[in-house]
Amino acid sequence: MSHVICTSALIALVFLMQFSFMSVTDNMRTEMIRRELKEISDYVSDSLANLYFLANSTDYSNVTLEKTLSLPSDVQGLTYDLSIYYNATTLDALSVNTSITGSLWAKATSWLLPSVKVDSNATKTIVSGDKTIVAGCRRAGADSNVYVWIAYK
Repeated sequence: MSHVICTSALIALVFLMQFSFMSVTDNMRTEMIRRELKEISDYVSDSLANLYFLANSTDYSNVTLEKTLSLPSDVQGLTYDLSIYYNATTLDALSVNTSITGSLWAKATSWLLPSVKVDSNATKTIVSGDKTIVAGCRRAGADSNVYVWIAYK
């Protein structure tokens, strides 16, 4: 009788460990996706900050700069959205947000410089894919504001 109990316990243990392992690997995959999204948003935020500093370092009043971004076409086989979050009334750019398309569980945010504004006529949201994506920065005329955007090339 004890052999039957031990065998049953061993079989139950094997199945429980399998489900536990699947849960752990799923949590690891989720964390990897979040970290990749954070790297993407940090990269775009840093690129926009660099363009902002370059535009402000010149004496020219009309400056437009663009940088082609090296972004992955997907994250772990999933498409992602990349957007500049901003205040709609003042057009102040606040952060770069990255999230898995149609998902609430995987997203990342990187903050932008406080004095950056969003170009109201340019793209502020893109979806990943095989398209070339650029980050842009513009300072025009007497307006001392610097405007940023992300767009498809």
